[in-house]
Amino acid sequence: MTTPVLICDDSGFARRQLARSIPDGWDVDISFASNGEEALCLIREGRGDVMFLDLNMPVMDGYQTMQAIREADMPCLVIVVSGDVQAEARQRMLAQGALDFIRKPIDNNKLTELLQQYGLYSGDADASLRRQDAATMQTKPADKLDIYRELVNVAMGRAGESLATLLGEFVDLPIPNVNLIESNELHMAIAEINRNERVSAVSKGFVSAGIKGEALVIFNDTNTRNIMALLGYENGQLDEQHLDQLSLEALMDVSNILTGACLNALSAQLNVSFSHTQPIILGRDRGLEVLLNDNISRWSKVMAVEIAYAIKRHDISFDLLLLFPDDAMEKIYTRLVYLEKEAV
Repeated sequence: MTTPVLICDDSGFARRQLARSIPDGWDVDISFASNGEEALCLIREGRGDVMFLDLNMPVMDGYQTMQAIREADMPCLVIVVSGDVQAEARQRMLAQGALDFIRKPIDNNKLTELLQQYGLYSGDADASLRRQDAATMQTKPADKLDIYRELVNVAMGRAGESLATLLGEFVDLPIPNVNLIESNELHMAIAEINRNERVSAVSKGFVSAGIKGEALVIFNDTNTRNIMALLGYENGQLDEQHLDQLSLEALMDVSNILTGACLNALSAQLNVSFSHTQPIILGRDRGLEVLLNDNISRWSKVMAVEIAYAIKRHDISFDLLLLFPDDAMEKIYTRLVYLEKEAV
């Protein structure tokens, strides 16, 4: 008997990756949705007995979708597939009724084990035929941004997980904002950060196999005290010099956690090993545009990936900005296409 399966993810690249991981022996009819609202409509039409659900999506995210399914008592078994792998994210979705929680990028052997565990499929994990079908779907140039965004989405989730573990707090993760722009237009692409007149930034460069870039963690200076308090740093009864030193240490600690986890996840997906430069403070209490102009004037075009992290319970927000020159962008795309072909 054919099982109606629904894959709900805002990334076409991610939907294709998941579809090609479903074992060949599982008799399924696959439908796709790009957000929770579309998914609910398809479930009502009987096209989602089993759904693979992403968390971070526009229009209606995974949390809202799971809540709607539960409230309406819809006949749909939900397996979460997400780049956000924080313990609290998992707990929240399981409490709402999700069967299980798988991290991106998906592994078809682990997927098969999970399907067997819940009695949904009893065959082997081979998915070679589905991979071949996926390989016939040509990726158009217009899809490049979607591919970059999904690549970063997984890396962003790993960084959020590491930060949440360090701080013992839930970190709100956004949909990454990806722009291909002239370097002198960068400030226009990050208007949300630019609302803060004075910021501090920590920079770390990375390179491997011709892929190079720079990671900047940008802090609104009004958040620094809250970050110090959350880290448990002593900030009372200190003179201004010692307070400033502790503030610097807090910024460096958070930056190292974010950039390290993010770059490690990018390395794993691209199957490369990045060499990192030592992190440096680009500036303290300066205008963002000045910091950026000083740092990327050597590049003509740039892919700018903006990730706005937030810890809402403590009124803390900061941004991770990944910058890739135009030649690195093509190498990333070529690398991903090559890895896809190798997997077939």
